[in-house]
Amino acid sequence: MKQHHLILSSILWITLLLVVIRPSISIPYACNKQVVDTAKLAFCDTSLSYQDRVKDLVSRLTLQEKVQQFVNKAAGVPRLGLPEYEWWNEALHGVSSNCPGVHFNATVPGATSFPAVILSAASFNDTLWYEIARVASTEGRAMYNVGLSGLTFWSPNINVYRDPRWGRGQETPGEDPFVASKYGVSYVRGLQDIDDRQEGNATINGRLKVSSCCKHYTAYDVENWLGVDRFHFDAKVTLQDLEDTFQPPFKSCVLEGHASSVMCSYNRVNGVPSCADRKLLKGIVREQWNLDGYIVSDCDSVEVYFDRINYTKTPEDAVALALNAGLDLNCGTFLSKHTENAVKQGKVLESQVDRALINNYVVLMRLGYFDGDPTQHPFGKLGPSEICTKDHQELAVEAARQGIVLLDNDGTLPLSPKTTKNLAVIGPSGNATQTMISNYAGVPCGYITPLQGLQKYTSVAFQPGCADVSCNDGSLIDSAAKAASTADAVVVVVGIDQSFEAEERDKVNLTLPGQQEKLVMEVINAATGPVILAVMSGGPIDVSFAKKERKVAAILWVGYPGQSGGEAMAQIIFGDHNPGGRLPFTWYPKEYTEQVPMTDMNMRADSSRNYPGRTYRFYTGPSLYEFGHGLSYTTFSKFVHTAPSSISVPLNPSPYADPHNILTTNTIKSAPNAQAINISKVNCEGLQFNIEVGVKNSGNVDGTDVVLVFWKPPYSDGVTGSPMKQLVGFERVKVEKGKVEFVIFTVDVCKHLSLADKEGMRNLLLGQHKFVIGSPTEHEVRHHLYLRVPEIEREDESLLSGF
Repeated sequence: MKQHHLILSSILWITLLLVVIRPSISIPYACNKQVVDTAKLAFCDTSLSYQDRVKDLVSRLTLQEKVQQFVNKAAGVPRLGLPEYEWWNEALHGVSSNCPGVHFNATVPGATSFPAVILSAASFNDTLWYEIARVASTEGRAMYNVGLSGLTFWSPNINVYRDPRWGRGQETPGEDPFVASKYGVSYVRGLQDIDDRQEGNATINGRLKVSSCCKHYTAYDVENWLGVDRFHFDAKVTLQDLEDTFQPPFKSCVLEGHASSVMCSYNRVNGVPSCADRKLLKGIVREQWNLDGYIVSDCDSVEVYFDRINYTKTPEDAVALALNAGLDLNCGTFLSKHTENAVKQGKVLESQVDRALINNYVVLMRLGYFDGDPTQHPFGKLGPSEICTKDHQELAVEAARQGIVLLDNDGTLPLSPKTTKNLAVIGPSGNATQTMISNYAGVPCGYITPLQGLQKYTSVAFQPGCADVSCNDGSLIDSAAKAASTADAVVVVVGIDQSFEAEERDKVNLTLPGQQEKLVMEVINAATGPVILAVMSGGPIDVSFAKKERKVAAILWVGYPGQSGGEAMAQIIFGDHNPGGRLPFTWYPKEYTEQVPMTDMNMRADSSRNYPGRTYRFYTGPSLYEFGHGLSYTTFSKFVHTAPSSISVPLNPSPYADPHNILTTNTIKSAPNAQAINISKVNCEGLQFNIEVGVKNSGNVDGTDVVLVFWKPPYSDGVTGSPMKQLVGFERVKVEKGKVEFVIFTVDVCKHLSLADKEGMRNLLLGQHKFVIGSPTEHEVRHHLYLRVPEIEREDESLLSGF
């Protein structure tokens, strides 16, 4: 008996020790004085430049050591005090555990999980985007300081949401390249903690809080559609589409955001794997855009183009293509296995290996990784107390509030708790938790589901109606309809989740899965009060069947609203927050997927083959809701307060013998009076103007309005590939009831008012440019502006006869 008690006692103590004593995770950093004599190592000397330090480090490595360093799980070099380092960390909308570099445990059980990017994008608020990223970097750095993450975060995803079926559209800022560009710049600066108020948009001594990475470069947006997967897909892209749709977000990310990394994608672009394309990587990212950082492959991309599409005969050839193209880091193990042989076979110079390592290590230098004790770093004091703070979690709610879009409302919303004594919450996502945090998420600080959020306002009866979003079994529908029949109002939360749209998974249609439509219709038929439909998804779902129903009083798109999305939904439904989100994508009807192959990369409509085009810029077909659509509980009106009516375009100094020579006709299709100038001939420096817009709140409640400024080019019907309209400015502004606020937009003539021709060259059209201010549901305000070239007018006024 005594022995039995001793055994039980031992088991109890062992159990307690396992619970209390957890394996410690050391903080990886180089130049640790307790490990190595740093005085003898110049790369540990912080008084030297980053370049000098990195060159010293690389010079000390053998070839065998070098090739183990430029894969995501870098082996380290113990003899130099260089520890292993995991480059792969994620922070798409908060610190993510969907990577090998991030871990959660009892020290840090969770991190703030913001809405999916597509919903945050619907806020059209670049200040919000910066703040989300800044919080993510604070929490990421804090986790590094306790050994739970790295410092290099492969975020944001700034691919254009080209096709509504794309499984990763939820990760992106939407279909507009201008919005994607602004989002990328804001998010990168927030992650790296670069503030506009700091001179030169750079931190002190080039330091980084964490490193960001803009992905996936370029023309990447097919996962697996009807058997066509991202590894085998060859994106056939015109030079025109590449220039004005797919490249601008990456260009802005590097040039304006100062991103410290770019990730090349799996797909081929016009036959060449992007991670092997010397023109795209070395020629554009490195030489044209002057990337101050490293280029990394998407995971196993090099192995993919060797093994899966047999692009090269040998693995050494694949390595040579990648390194000679400008790749610096391999997510995967391919380069660590085959680079040494590639060098020995003379297919790669060792200097190319050195170049890659230098680009990688400079970024780690800027992060303080080689500065010794990380607690002495400017961000070294951040710790677990800075994670999941009250302010951070409130920002997650605010992001969802600002992004949620009110699609339709007959005046029923907002509901009043006084008259809505009992509410029925119905639908497979009515009590959703993990669905709300989308993909590339971590462990959230906690959840507030739609059900929990609405329970704060009134008495709620909940019936899921379906066991999950697949809704293959309709046995729960009757009980849902019964609940609807006795409620003062009904909120039905339908949609999809990661089982329908995700990485490596594209949608095949735009309809609600399974018997969800039946569920909605049964609830509508049974309801005695108004029905509010909330759609939880990463993109458009055709709900036209519900739009037609009289009892459907309001429709909301709530995206994937993050850890506290239910609270944001409830605050909007009951009027504690006035919605102001706008759609960052076109809401296509379900027929779109039957008309357009997902693999057709063309953006422009082509009537000769009944191709309707893509996105609001080029799509000629019908839509359920247009890009920029979104309603409010108040009424806003807009007017142009000040704006120029004419701008003179200065030419670059040049002894033109004939001013006619500066005009180009390769943009022109059927507009004989149109005249265009290649922007290489224009002195673009400082060529900007302001449009000041007044916004009046004529309603009875305070609200925030998103002011959208669209540009309509001259001769848009006759210029090859001209967009019908294109966003050139947006601003979210808070306006109190009865008040007027003013917003100033700065328009860069060469950047915002130029068109890409078929050769991918940018041209300015002379003549009357139109600006349309407002969303599709508002009364649009227009302004006209003439672009003129005085030298041409003086030489021959007849050239301007088309004006």
